[in-house]
Amino acid sequence: MEAIGRVLVVVPTYNERDNLPMIAERIRAAVPEAHLLVADDNSPDGTGAVADGLAAADDHIHVLHRPGKQGLGAAYIAGFRWGLAEGYEVLVEMDADGSHQPEELPKLLEAVADGADLAIGSRWVPGGKVVDWPARREFLSRGANVYVRLMLGLPVRDATAGFRAYRAATLEKIGLSDVESQGYCFQVDLTLRTARDGLRVAEVPITFVERTIGTSKMSGRVVAEALWRVTLWGLTGLPRRLRRR
Repeated sequence: MEAIGRVLVVVPTYNERDNLPMIAERIRAAVPEAHLLVADDNSPDGTGAVADGLAAADDHIHVLHRPGKQGLGAAYIAGFRWGLAEGYEVLVEMDADGSHQPEELPKLLEAVADGADLAIGSRWVPGGKVVDWPARREFLSRGANVYVRLMLGLPVRDATAGFRAYRAATLEKIGLSDVESQGYCFQVDLTLRTARDGLRVAEVPITFVERTIGTSKMSGRVVAEALWRVTLWGLTGLPRRLRRR
C-alpha cells in the first residue's frame, strides 16, 4: 500500500445550512488529516456564511464562494481546479446531505492507496446497499446503470455514484476543460474518461442513506440529460468498440 499524500474532500452546497455543520464534523472525525472544501453556489439560505464560520474555526476547512447555482458538475470542476492548484494529491467527491457516510471514506482512500486511479463508493456491487429508498428510485438507479454498461461498454456497476476519490494525476490526464455534463451524467462522463484512458477504476461497497434534512436536488431535467448524453456517447463510441472485438 502506497502513501497517497494530501486529501481534499470537495462538498458542493446549495441550501444545506442545516446539514453542513454535521457533515463537516463527521468528515473531520473520519479522516482528521484530510481537508474539506465547501463549494457553495451562493445559497439563499445562508449556507455560505455557515461555511465561513466553520472555516474560521478550523484550518482544515476552506470555502469556495461561487456566483450562483450552476449545476453539480460545474461545482465539482471548480473544486477540483482549486484543489489541483493547491497541490492536493487525492480529491474526493461527497454530497452534503448525509447520503454519503463520511465514516466510509477511509475505504475509498485505501482503494486509492492500493493502486486505484479512481475509487467509486458503489451501491450496486456485493456488500453495497441503499437505505430508505422507494422501490421506484432503486429501479431507476439500477436501470440507469445497466443502460450505461450496455451503451458504453463500461465494466462499472455504479457509474452514476457521487461518492468517489480521484488521484490528482487522474483528473489532470482525463481533462476537465471540456466537461459540460451535470448531475448523474457528470459522474458517468468522468468514469468513462478514466476508463478510456486505461486508468484503473475500483468499486468499493458502501451504504447509501437517504437524506433526512432538506430536499433532493434530483429533477427530471437531470435524468433527461443523462439519458441523451449517454445515448450519444454510446452511439459515437460504437464503431471503436466493434473494432476491438
